[in-house]
Amino acid sequence: MAATGGVPVLILREGTRREQGRGAQANNIAAARAIADAVRSSLGPRGMDKMLVSSLGDVTVTNDGFKILKEVDVDHPAAKMIVEVAKAQDQECGDGTTSAVLLSGELLRKAEDLIEQQVHPTIIVAGYRQAAAMAQEILDVKKQKVRLEDRDTLIRIAETSMGTKAVTVHRRFLADIAYRAVKAVVQERETGWYVDDDDIQVVKKPGGDATDTELVDGIVLDKERVHAGMPARIEGARIALLNAALEIKKTEVGAEIRIRDPAQMQAFLREEENILRRYVDSITAAGANVVLCQKGIDDVAQHFLAKKGIYAVRRAKESDMKKLAKATGARIVSDIRELARGDLGAAREVYERRIGNDKMTFVTGCRNPHAVSIVLRGGTEHVVDEMDRSLEDAISVVALAAEDGEYVYGGGAIQMELALGLRERAASVGGREQLAIEAFANALEAIPRTLAENAGMDPIDALIALRRDHNEGKHAVGVDPFQMKPADMERLGVVEPARIPKQTIASATDAAVMVLRIDDVIAAKGPKPAEKGRGPEGMPPSGEFE
Repeated sequence: MAATGGVPVLILREGTRREQGRGAQANNIAAARAIADAVRSSLGPRGMDKMLVSSLGDVTVTNDGFKILKEVDVDHPAAKMIVEVAKAQDQECGDGTTSAVLLSGELLRKAEDLIEQQVHPTIIVAGYRQAAAMAQEILDVKKQKVRLEDRDTLIRIAETSMGTKAVTVHRRFLADIAYRAVKAVVQERETGWYVDDDDIQVVKKPGGDATDTELVDGIVLDKERVHAGMPARIEGARIALLNAALEIKKTEVGAEIRIRDPAQMQAFLREEENILRRYVDSITAAGANVVLCQKGIDDVAQHFLAKKGIYAVRRAKESDMKKLAKATGARIVSDIRELARGDLGAAREVYERRIGNDKMTFVTGCRNPHAVSIVLRGGTEHVVDEMDRSLEDAISVVALAAEDGEYVYGGGAIQMELALGLRERAASVGGREQLAIEAFANALEAIPRTLAENAGMDPIDALIALRRDHNEGKHAVGVDPFQMKPADMERLGVVEPARIPKQTIASATDAAVMVLRIDDVIAAKGPKPAEKGRGPEGMPPSGEFE
């Protein structure tokens, strides 16, 4: 609202809500901190789980920060920014989402204290930017080197990731599977190693025990053979991948065939049969004894394939077909008549196997598989879902460590080192930015403090002990939630990829800076009931009539 000659002039639509200055900042910071507080208790091996119940009654039990925030319906715009932090962390690293959200909330908490001390938000933003850059420099000095062949280190990285999840009892077993899966699909490029997570297929099957989980050096299809007369197992498989239907094509336009003579009817059916027979002859001539088809297979074609002793599957998913091509070395063929011996892939065996109530096709023993499968088993569906999330995180962190060749010590050890380094550098900055850098250092300590708090330790005593150890040069000391005291993370094997704290700092700083720079919130009122869904000039939207 503006005033001209004492007469108020409405600039914003009536009903628009506006908050300015300190009130807007306080409201945004409170909303962001509320999101951080929601996941705080789930951090670390002794963290608690959250039960999420959807509007449809679906239940999810997890302590994965990103999963929690993805399921919660967040309405406040500032809170949504913090959810984006978790999303960015998950996309980049696959782990560390809870730490990223927690650090975002803590940076805003410290910033609010500075604002109350009359430090301007712009100065805090500048200080936070400097602190984030300094932290990345310190991190580059403190990181350790690792190679793909360092099996023990990479398995410890996977174990650390799963140590905070519900599957911690089986973490050694699952960590070994994660490492072997990554090692099977890793590719060497000019820039170094590269791992595509899509090359690792995870098939979830409730039932059995977690130790029944297995890594398959090939692909598992959630399909059974199309005909009972086909062999249930093929050894020395020569595999044809078809993106074409083994059936008579229907015309794209309406067509009518009139047959007046029974002999013509017989000839018509015989010709259909001959076409399908020629399809099968083309497959046999190429030397294939396994056919994996993305489309349908006619009953008559099934019969001919079974007579030739060929194992066939129909309506395989496109994503599975691409994985099969990588695993077996086959080429996906769209025209059956052009199928040649060079298009075929190879596997030691292809067989049908029942898991639970479902029959599945296993393509195993691929010589150099660039795609593999993990069959995940667990007592209940909820357990299998949580195992899936944990294994996904483990695969991601092993891939990160393999790609970057870098890791740091976990348990809050790296955060304590960064906080120590920032405090030492803050004195050289001077001015009010120094206060912001020191606040950033204090915010980093929220991670080891929360780990101690969630383990039932006294957070202040734990923080004092950690500061003392790191001042003495014990750079690997972090929180041991099981012994409930500071301990050497190198000796315990608690390690994580260096990219996780890097991304955590970058994402949390960007989110905190964005929230702090907002001093005016203008929330438009929703459309009136009569206006909802109306087009220009009050007309109904295209395709709707009154």
